[in-house]
Amino acid sequence: MTGLPPEDLPAILPGLSLSAGSPEPLGATPTAWGVNFALFSANADRVELCLFDATGEKERARIPLTERSGDIWHVHVEGLLPGQLYGYRVHGPYLPAEGHRFNPAKLLIDPYARALHGAIRWHDALYGYIPGDPQADLSFNPLDSAPFMPKCVVTEAPPPAPGPRPRIAETETLIYEAHLKGLTRLHPGVPEPHRGRALGLCARAILDHLRRLNVTSLELLPVQAHVDDRFLVERGLSNYWGYQPLAFFALHPEYAGAGGLAEFRTAVQRLHGAGIEVILDVVYNHTGEGDHLGPTLSWRGIDNLSYYRLVETGRYYANDTGTGNTLNLTHPMVLRMVMDSLRHWVEAAGVDGFRFDLATVLAREAEGFDAGSGFLDAIRQDPVLRAVKLIAEPWDLGPGGYQLGAWPWPFLEWNDRFRDGVRRFWRGDAGLVGDLAARLTGSAELFDHSGRPATSSVNFITAHDGFTLEDLVSYRVKHNEANGEGGRDGRDENFSDNLGVEGPTSDPAIRAARDARKRAMLATLFLSQGTPMLLGGDEIGNSQSGNNNAYAQDNEIGWIDWRAPDDRLAAFVARLAALRRAHPVLRQRRFLHARPRLVDGKPDIFWRLPSGRAPDPADWRDPAWRALCVEIRAAAGTPRYAATDDAIFAVFNAGDRVEVRLPDCPAGMCWQEILDSAAPEAGTRAVEGATVEVAAQSVKVFTRAPRDQGGKP
Repeated sequence: MTGLPPEDLPAILPGLSLSAGSPEPLGATPTAWGVNFALFSANADRVELCLFDATGEKERARIPLTERSGDIWHVHVEGLLPGQLYGYRVHGPYLPAEGHRFNPAKLLIDPYARALHGAIRWHDALYGYIPGDPQADLSFNPLDSAPFMPKCVVTEAPPPAPGPRPRIAETETLIYEAHLKGLTRLHPGVPEPHRGRALGLCARAILDHLRRLNVTSLELLPVQAHVDDRFLVERGLSNYWGYQPLAFFALHPEYAGAGGLAEFRTAVQRLHGAGIEVILDVVYNHTGEGDHLGPTLSWRGIDNLSYYRLVETGRYYANDTGTGNTLNLTHPMVLRMVMDSLRHWVEAAGVDGFRFDLATVLAREAEGFDAGSGFLDAIRQDPVLRAVKLIAEPWDLGPGGYQLGAWPWPFLEWNDRFRDGVRRFWRGDAGLVGDLAARLTGSAELFDHSGRPATSSVNFITAHDGFTLEDLVSYRVKHNEANGEGGRDGRDENFSDNLGVEGPTSDPAIRAARDARKRAMLATLFLSQGTPMLLGGDEIGNSQSGNNNAYAQDNEIGWIDWRAPDDRLAAFVARLAALRRAHPVLRQRRFLHARPRLVDGKPDIFWRLPSGRAPDPADWRDPAWRALCVEIRAAAGTPRYAATDDAIFAVFNAGDRVEVRLPDCPAGMCWQEILDSAAPEAGTRAVEGATVEVAAQSVKVFTRAPRDQGGKP
């Protein structure tokens, strides 16, 4: 299986002819007469285009790209048609100690490929070095990798995605995070051929469920083509979550079926028709090629020194991602690839925004994280990308990697302090009332700067990475045995509690306690300023059997189980979403700081003890305080034309049953109870008297309403 020398293959096939072609655009682009190929490599000595038969098994020709414009190699092949399978072999020095890892025996994926044929079949030939050799990656592997590699597919440039698109205001946004396959694979209402595929997203059953919850934004885990790591395949597992990119412009083949990107476009279009936008979780911080002992699949063999951040004379990779390598976005061509990819998904696929995995990597310059980095400057001035939703996961594993609150507008940020603080408060940890107050008001101490709105904080209690909500109240420790890593993977500190029994139980008291805590945490999420994010499946009680790192579980552990949904919980979530939408004071752009309002000179927020007294500094430090009361109004600074008389009074009680004194109401008004998480089916009722009882582990919400003509509530 040594690589065939070029002289053993024709440089051109009958019926085809070559010309110089163009360095623009990058990738394989059909023209009126054939296909133009263009590939960036600053350090290569020679580039060959490899053409394959329709099966992808037989290499039919190797065509040298003799034209070079700057660092872009290009050729036009007249007579080629869309559907042609291809790859590259790139020649240059194999000097890993100096950062060069060229090996023409390795077939390489075009970084701009818009579709792939086949999948990786793991074999030692995929490595640029000889696995097991005493010199490790300093050795040279002559085995031909083509038989084991997917092939790139020449595709027509997709037309612009059809409109119209929903325009979801930042204050209206409710994000639902889900895995494309896991959301639909077990849903009985999704047609069987579409389960686990893109078209399953727009099945009527899925659309109806999302609309019932008032979801505005479906955030999908990575859908770009990805690698199933060798160690996972050897365990009978796969890279289910998709955080090992293989092709940034291509849809993962399993998700599309025969329709390719067109099926995904159709799903996005139908979601748009239901008023739901689509956000993609994207991974531009690293690739699936791993560290210096990883395979040579694409970028490593095309121009390792340009595409990756290297350390120690160039042999080793910066590992700010924890995955073995880090893309070098300070290089203009690498940054261009990322920007071109993002525009591709907006313009060709119709998506409405992006969540950037380990985003600090993308904004790290030589001196560290920089809010004015090349990536952030580029994306904020781009006429296409500046108009979509941008969400940062504001941390990585590199130096100074935790940058929560440091991102510039218009970025939103995942707020892990909200996640941990809310979990700990409802678990009963001492001294958390002050932290809860900060989270309820949009974490202003982190985000209220540089003109950023209160919606900047993406609030979540659970996400794909960690326990589901059901598991959060059912397990004290993670149970990741199915991952085959001896329990070393996944977070150890989950701030969870099983309320008496580890795992499932039929004990009615424990079940009731778990349900009460879930409702209380969900109510806290929907009543907080910021942008709420719900993990798909939490609303129906989905469990992963205590696995808090189901990244490799492309099975019933990782898929949402729709077979016995908790409809009562789903109805409660729908009610919470409707309540949030009905009361603008719960989703404001301006932060609440207890400052006088323009409308009436009164503070925009009041904090209260259950007795009705305003807390003093000693109260805020009291570890025994468990019931926080708050009255929320339109924020100070709200223009008079936008202000409302809407007011919300809410009680968050993580302790025992407590009696709470209601604030005074203006003349002609009374308090009306509109939500009680301890009685989720209870309707709205007027409150008589000055005090109310609030059950243990519950949230109660009140709003003001006019008294009737008889003067009674």
